[in-house]
Amino acid sequence: MNRLNIPGFRRALPMLAILLISGCSSLSYYTQLASGQLALLRAREPVAQVITDPQRDPNLRDHLLKSQQARDFASQHLHLPDNKSYRLYADIHRPYVVWNVFATGEFSLDPVTHCFPIAGCVAYRGYYSQGAARGEAALQKRDGKDVYVSGVEAYSTLGWFNDPIISSMMVWGDERLATLIFHELAHQRFYVKDDSEFNESYATFVEEEGTRQWRAERGMPAETASSETRRRDQLTRLVLHTRERLKALYAAPLAPQVMRQRKAAEFERLRVEYRQLRDSQWGGDKRFDSWIYAPMNNARLLPIGLYDQWVPAFERLFNQVNGAWPAFFDAVEHLGGLPTDQRKAALARLAKPG
Repeated sequence: MNRLNIPGFRRALPMLAILLISGCSSLSYYTQLASGQLALLRAREPVAQVITDPQRDPNLRDHLLKSQQARDFASQHLHLPDNKSYRLYADIHRPYVVWNVFATGEFSLDPVTHCFPIAGCVAYRGYYSQGAARGEAALQKRDGKDVYVSGVEAYSTLGWFNDPIISSMMVWGDERLATLIFHELAHQRFYVKDDSEFNESYATFVEEEGTRQWRAERGMPAETASSETRRRDQLTRLVLHTRERLKALYAAPLAPQVMRQRKAAEFERLRVEYRQLRDSQWGGDKRFDSWIYAPMNNARLLPIGLYDQWVPAFERLFNQVNGAWPAFFDAVEHLGGLPTDQRKAALARLAKPG
């Protein structure tokens, strides 16, 4: 996932006030958010306690031990928050901590946004129950929306709570878990309401540069893109090209039936281009077949490749301050404090090649 955040609440009293002013139609949604977050908080236990417990799974203990080395590095070398986040562990006994529901209009690539008191406006709604997420998706479909439900292994409460390492994250390797810690702590360090592209690009840069320095600290060679990473990047480019063609299509003055036919043709073109790429350059590797051949719609394209567009801008900013993390974060905060149009213009200048 590009890593997405769902809202959290600091304490019970403000949460209750939010529920009361949200109206009956939103009451059940905010209630499940509150109960889901509370259950996660109650499941937490100190990582150090798990590591030293001989009754716990040895692989889990070893994985958590290495995660704490990365956690120390994050605060000591990357100047990320030094708190209890990711020094706690929570076993949730399910593969995903939350399921996000994305929705768009039938002939639109603009997401149906939802605004929250802390996280601001985001392009999805999060549910702690897969059944509840599917129920919301069914309601959106009934209203004629394109809908996509995506499971999420981790999320950040932006420092409002001490976020744990969750059992759903433990399927990742040691380095992948470290990069997640860097990414989410970056969100805790700084976050701009209502600007997902800025937030995710910034945190993705911190993740990537932090991982490069983490590897160097351990005497490991610089990481080269794996074949899977390259293939994901190529698939992302195909999806983004499809989005551009769909955007042009939806702006055309066409009758709905004609629009539907051409929309379907664009999705079939995406599959044809994917097959050509898979068979000519990937040696027939079918690892992405299940995604590409699932029912396709606008909402399914939303999470792909959109939240890293400003990574080159943050890389340039980091180089401008000679790789000094405190100066970099000061510059990020300055950018984040600009009005939206000025912020995007500044990022565009930074991202411009040369």
